[in-house]
Amino acid sequence: MTATRIKVSIRCKKCGDRFILKGRKEKGKVDTGFIRCLCNNENEFDIEMRDY
Repeated sequence: MTATRIKVSIRCKKCGDRFILKGRKEKGKVDTGFIRCLCNNENEFDIEMRDY
C-alpha cells in the first residue's frame, strides 16, 4: 500500500493563523511535519484535508 499525497489546511483557533501544507496519508494517519503554531499552540486547530 502506498502513501496518498494530500493537501492539508490548518487554522489555529487561538491566533487565527493559517497554514497550507502537503502531507502523506498512510494507514489512516496524516503526516505533514507540523508541530505547533507560531503562538506556541500545539492542540487547538481546525484541520481540513483534500486529495490532490
